Amino acid sequence: MNEIAHYHWGVEETVAQLRALRVQSLEERNRRHKPPKLPSRKELQHILDGLSAVLFPNRLGRPDLTEEGIDYYVGYTLDCVLHELFKQIRRELQFVSGNEGVDDAAHERAIEITRFFTAQLPAVRRICDSDIQAAYEGDPAARTPDEVLVCYPGITAIIYHRLAHIIYKQGAPLVARLISELAHSATGIDIHPGAQIGESFFIDHGTGVVIGETAILGNRVRLYQAVTLGAKRFQKDDNGLLVKGNLRHPIVEDDVVIYAGATILGRIVIGSGSIIGGNVWLTHSVPSRSIITQASEQRE
Repeated sequence: MNEIAHYHWGVEETVAQLRALRVQSLEERNRRHKPPKLPSRKELQHILDGLSAVLFPNRLGRPDLTEEGIDYYVGYTLDCVLHELFKQIRRELQFVSGNEGVDDAAHERAIEITRFFTAQLPAVRRICDSDIQAAYEGDPAARTPDEVLVCYPGITAIIYHRLAHIIYKQGAPLVARLISELAHSATGIDIHPGAQIGESFFIDHGTGVVIGETAILGNRVRLYQAVTLGAKRFQKDDNGLLVKGNLRHPIVEDDVVIYAGATILGRIVIGSGSIIGGNVWLTHSVPSRSIITQASEQRE
């Protein structure tokens, strides 16, 4: 006996209401019938997988690679993913311009961004090596740097961030933001692609870490889980709208350690060599070599 057949769910009415809301939304935004496509999360994940394999082919590439074939694999994979990355960047630029047809300016600018990005990949590999080494040296549970690369979510997040940051700085912020959100979904670590992060960066455990757009981190900074480097307040203009792009996140200087659950807000400076204890709420600058805990504030 099919009991469900006796019920009426109101599907037709709901579908009609949803259609009306879609139409209303398009009209309110004054969009065309067929707006330009946005970059694809699915395609960008495929691109990130390929770029990770290009950077670390022996560990993140094909399992059957040989020394004889590794350069061929890297070259072929890189050529394929760059072609796809170019298309995603062009999509963003064309969406911004609003051109439905051929957009020569978007096409040429996407080529420029992709070429610049390609030239930065050796530098990305070098700085990611420093991140991996920092994690290996900073965690007694890490047995080898290879274990760090393939197992630690903080390394995945920072590799994605270093790729996204280049794209962000070159003028494709939506593609960059999608990359950062893919890292966020995979690791629980939320790093805005605009954040500037120095070498030998280590996020231990990582879940719940948030690093805002205008944050600046120096070299050899270490964060633990649930650390927030955020904004203290959000300025509004005369019309009551949020001001975009103002400097609102912390500056963390070299050799700073920030323990689990610490919340650091506003455009403040954490001086070099400082230690910020767990669960600290900090909204003012501290000098170099400070030790900040919930119970006390002192300098070495």
